[in-house]
Amino acid sequence: IDAGHSCPSLHERCMESLIAVFQKYSGKDGNSCQFSKTEFLSFMNTELAAFRKKQKDPGVLECMMKTQDLNSDGQLDFQEFLNLTGSLAIVCHESFLQTSQPSHHLLHPLHHPSLY
Repeated sequence: IDAGHSCPSLHERCMESLIAVFQKYSGKDGNSCQFSKTEFLSFMNTELAAFRKKQKDPGVLECMMKTQDLNSDGQLDFQEFLNLTGSLAIVCHESFLQTSQPSHHLLHPLHHPSLY
């Protein structure tokens, strides 16, 4: 991403990070353009470990994958991955808006108490 600036903006760095994370986990099972179920579980258990550990329902990850798998092919493509990421970001943002205690704004979004 290059908009003629020597230093990428925060938003550009976030987009680069999303692409890098997707590429890190996709392709191990053959298709570098999609997450298989195994790759998705690896991603969730590594990149979103705190979120994963707080979940009480052992089937939550499978449910999340099925919900985001819009074309029902059993895998998540990059668009579906972005939908998942966006959904989690919306939940985090809404939890921040609902709390009036400034100290909660300092917490990592996925460690926020209202998410669990």
